[in-house]
Amino acid sequence: MRLALDTNVLAYAEGVNAGGRREIALDLVRRLPQAIVALPVQVLGELFNVLVRKAGWSRSDARDALLTWRDTYPVIETSAKVIVTAADLATDHRLGIWDALILSAASEAGCRLLLSEDMQDGFTWGGVTVANPFITLRHPLLEDVLARSQARVAGYAMG
Repeated sequence: MRLALDTNVLAYAEGVNAGGRREIALDLVRRLPQAIVALPVQVLGELFNVLVRKAGWSRSDARDALLTWRDTYPVIETSAKVIVTAADLATDHRLGIWDALILSAASEAGCRLLLSEDMQDGFTWGGVTVANPFITLRHPLLEDVLARSQARVAGYAMG
């Protein structure tokens, strides 16, 4: 199963306004198999903005963080089709255009999950289910991915 990460997961992993969420975000990025994770390009742009404007990072440091994440996970490009679909999604479901753009890109890339706290947990559109990884009772799809990842790690350790 392929999944996409929203900006808040990366921002928390970088320690921005994280509180206890930093540990959760870091645990997620450590446990999720790199092969199944993708980043909508919008997420990288938002991350740069958050690091510079909210966290007070230099533009150079924010760029370095952005490049590190880009090198860690494949990036989902934004196409004209993704933009138009996002506008329809924002109109039909009253989402912000930037959240709709991330969800639209995740759908176009064949992701089944979008890890985000910005949209309603369990909201499903275009084959993508939004799962908030920072709530106590995580969505069953996210729990399944994490359990499979844990089982793979345990299998490697035993083999």
